[in-house]
Amino acid sequence: MKRFAFWVFLITMLCLSMVPLSVPAQGFGLEEGDGVPMDSSAVAQSVQAESPTPGSALVLAAPGQAGVGQPFLVRLTSDQPLDSVSVHWQGKEVVPTISVWNDRHVALAMLGTDVLNAKTGKEELVVIASIDGKESTLRRSLQLVPVEYPRQELTLPEKMVTPPAEVLERIRAEREVTRAALETVSPVRMWRLPLERPVGGEESSPYGAQRILNGKPKNPHRGLDFRSPMNNPIKCVADGVVILVGDFYYAGKSIYVDHGNGVISLYFHLEKPMVKEGDTVQRGQVIGLTGMTGRSTGPHLHLSISVLGRLVDPAPLLKYTVDDMLN
Repeated sequence: MKRFAFWVFLITMLCLSMVPLSVPAQGFGLEEGDGVPMDSSAVAQSVQAESPTPGSALVLAAPGQAGVGQPFLVRLTSDQPLDSVSVHWQGKEVVPTISVWNDRHVALAMLGTDVLNAKTGKEELVVIASIDGKESTLRRSLQLVPVEYPRQELTLPEKMVTPPAEVLERIRAEREVTRAALETVSPVRMWRLPLERPVGGEESSPYGAQRILNGKPKNPHRGLDFRSPMNNPIKCVADGVVILVGDFYYAGKSIYVDHGNGVISLYFHLEKPMVKEGDTVQRGQVIGLTGMTGRSTGPHLHLSISVLGRLVDPAPLLKYTVDDMLN
């Protein structure tokens, strides 16, 4: 009888050990085309943290490394409603929009570094999530690695390389205005990937290119140039709100569009802006015409993407979906 009871106990324990006590939430995107369950490669890059609510699970999908100047995404998924999420990266904070997809609660943030001043090495990514008023902190070590960007040597009129003394004050004042615009971090995410291509021309000058002007090294190119004839329509890369329209010494006639959660698109050297500050714009909407205003040698469009005030490479954002970038 005792032997029979022992075997009943053993079989019962084996059966119980096969029942999962908590099922980790798989990562899902926020909207159509942005999210499917993460495959094994994405799970391998994820961090699962103990949730503040017993029986729930948090999964953080983030890369283990990123190239200097390259944008990357962070996605937090929960099987319980999220009160709030904040993402902390290199002294900047963003509170991403929380959405629900297939009964999962998801927060997605775009981050990155600027080729102008980023350094290689390890950086800490911190995500703080609140569920039922209780906080949980997830940390991830991310390795910033060098990227080999091209080199461009140009010969230009000297006035285009070294601005005359009488415009230096104008340049300083404009820098303050544009810097303030790039610090905008609005609460609602309006962007989705891939971003809309603004014009149909070929890419003529890539992000990160080290420019040598008249034999003198200058700052790297912090945008993406497209060949485009005069007065060619320029399409907005995503839904957003126009936060700055101006005519600047270097960039010429320009438009800045806020797409939410710290992501801003910049369009330079326009012949004619067709929107004004405060306008709400849609993805694919024509917002201006290409030109060659400012410091430009010919008609083209310069597109920059700012993420929390840092100008990142727009190229992958025009090519890849959210899941491409996470996986």
